[in-house]
This record gives sequence, C-alpha cells and structure tokens, in this order.
Amino acid sequence: MRFFFDNHTLDVDRRELRNAGALVALEPQVFDLLVYLLKNRDRVVSKDDLIDGVWDGRIVSESTLTSRITAARKAIGDTGKEQRLIRTVSRKGIRFVGEASDSTEQRESNGPANGTPPPARAVQNQIHFCTASDGVRIAYSTVGEGPPLLKAANWLNHLQYDWESPIWSHLLRELAAEHRLIRYDERGNGLSDWDVEDISFEAFVRDLESVIEATCLDRFALLGISQGCAVSIAYAVRHPERVSRLVLYGGYARGRRKRDSAMEAEQADALLTLMRQGWGQENPAFRQIFTSLFVPGANPDQVQWYNDLQRRTASPENAVRIRRAMNEIDVMSLLPQVTVPTLVLHCRDDAVVPFSEGRILAAGIRGARFVALEGCNHLILEGDPARHRFLDEVRNFLRR
Repeated sequence: MRFFFDNHTLDVDRRELRNAGALVALEPQVFDLLVYLLKNRDRVVSKDDLIDGVWDGRIVSESTLTSRITAARKAIGDTGKEQRLIRTVSRKGIRFVGEASDSTEQRESNGPANGTPPPARAVQNQIHFCTASDGVRIAYSTVGEGPPLLKAANWLNHLQYDWESPIWSHLLRELAAEHRLIRYDERGNGLSDWDVEDISFEAFVRDLESVIEATCLDRFALLGISQGCAVSIAYAVRHPERVSRLVLYGGYARGRRKRDSAMEAEQADALLTLMRQGWGQENPAFRQIFTSLFVPGANPDQVQWYNDLQRRTASPENAVRIRRAMNEIDVMSLLPQVTVPTLVLHCRDDAVVPFSEGRILAAGIRGARFVALEGCNHLILEGDPARHRFLDEVRNFLRR
C-alpha cells in the first residue's frame, strides 16, 4: 500500500517516505505513527488510540508521544504552528487533515437503482520509479488494460493529483478505458526527483527513454500534449520502430524564443519574472495568470485545482528552469524525419500555443492528419465543445 499527499509518497511495504522522489529518513515509530494517521484520516485519533495502534498498548510518556508527533510533522513539512497536515484537536487528539489518497482506492460510478453495473470499469493508478541515465529517479504510472499508450510528460504534471483533478482526470479515465495508459512526471516535477542538475530538452527525451525501457514496451502509441509533442517527435525520429502511431495535441516545434518574434521573446521573459516572484506564495495571484492562459474557460473548482497544482507540482526554481528549457525547444529539422502515422490536433483560440504552431507541426510531418478543434483552452476540460471531437479522433486514429 502507498499513500500520496502533498508532494509525498509513503510506501507501507517498503517502509519508505519520499518527498518529490527523495527519500526522507524516519525513525520506525515516527513512520508507524504516520501510517496510523493516514489509515485513520477520516477521524480524530486519541492518545489511547495512538498507544494501542503504534505502541501495542505499551506505556508511553507524554513527552515521547509529543516528540514523535513533532518529528512526524517535520518529516512531511508541517509544524505545530501551521498544522497544515496534522492537526491537534483540543482535548480530543490529532488528525491527518491534508488531502491524501492511497493506492488501493478505486473510483467507480454507482450503477442505477436496478443494479445495472456501472458503464466504466474501475481502474487503479499504480505508481513506480525508474532511474534515468544520469541517476535521476523518474516516477511513472500504469493504469488500465489493452494496447499500450504512452503519454509524454508536459509542463506541469503530477501522477497522483492529475488522476484526481477535474483538469486531467476525465481525459485520463477515457484513455485508460481502452488502453494500458503509461504516464510519467519529468525531472524536477511531480513525484520525480526535484534536486537535479540537468533540466533540458535532451534530458526530457532521456527520461522518456528510461520509462519505456522500465515498462518493457516493444511497440506502442505515443501521445504528446503541449511541450510533450516536441519530446515525442524527437523519440519517434530516433526510435521509429518502437512507435506505432503518434498523437500530438496543442504542441509546437519551436519554443517561444525560437519563433523569430520579439514580442514572443519578451512575453516569455516576463512570465519567467512573474514565476520567480510569485510561484511559491500561498496567495495564488501570480499563478492565476497561468491558469487564465491555460484554461480560460475553467469553472471556479477547476481554477482552484489548477492554481494549487502549479504550486504542488514544482518549486519556483524548477518551474522557471523547466519553462526556460521549453522556450529554447527547436525540433523543426526533425519534422521531415517523422515516418510514423501522425495525428495533430489544436484548438483555434489556444492562448498558450498559437494555432499557427499546430499547423506548422502538421505541415512539416509528411502525411500527418490535422484536426482543428473549437475552443480556447490549452488543456481540454470536461465541458469543452472540443472534448468529444478530440476523443473520437484519437480513438479512431489509434484503432486503425
């Protein structure tokens, strides 16, 4: 069993706690205390509950109990003052109050009252780790059954939060209904290692290669979204025998500093400045700028999720480093070398990646099919008019 919360993964069987992929040292009793709180996160646990559950009823001093709770908070980035994740309830006990889920949870729709089974089967999001060529740990997940479909990482992902969020979950569940869906978090981001030296386009491609080797994929369909399109193109050119079909949505061959536009370059620099100043702040005002660009049609719940996702997915420094690497991407010379069947989709009023960049992708890849979608969101939302068209086009293309 694994628990996922904040940027942490707690693996009960391996007795490991990781923060953004990095191992956190814990005393055995502190680890057991965290496990107990997470397993009982639906209620307040008393001192007697803790003694029975963690210490098997042995006599424990008040100071010992307090020190273990303090150590548990420190291990997960909480404090007695903030009580952001572990909260003390006066005269009653403590409770884990952070958003958390575990690897055994399965989400499924309730069938009608007559007992008819739900239309979609439940699926389990399984998270694993592999190691890139430079030693960076990359988190990846597999879910569903069927022909393999690998989604390249994009800015920004989180394997667990994406599966829960109203921004990504609806698409992921649709794709996993017919495929073995493989996803991963790129370096410096999500559940993969954050403390890394190399954040570059070449490193992104190597991360993709590492996940493919770890999952023992022989031949598979490859899905690129936004930044993931260029990474997917590079891989398809280097390993055409492995890629059966290539799907590119909302992507580009040229980063913002490679489009021969002074305005684009200035806007790219301005966004980097905003990220340095406000990315990690509790006040979402700075991150709201990115939310307004990526999902201008979002409802309040979706806006809140995307604002929070940005802060949880990457540190301010890494967000800037990843964005800077994206701005320098240039795979124009690779487009004529793509030989696998390719589908390119792009929203007409995309505010993040201009529609013209999608047309450039399709025009540069011989035989690529181009689909213009109606809408303004860079990331397709559940209520978007483009959603059904996107899913129909992708399904039909992958079934051929």
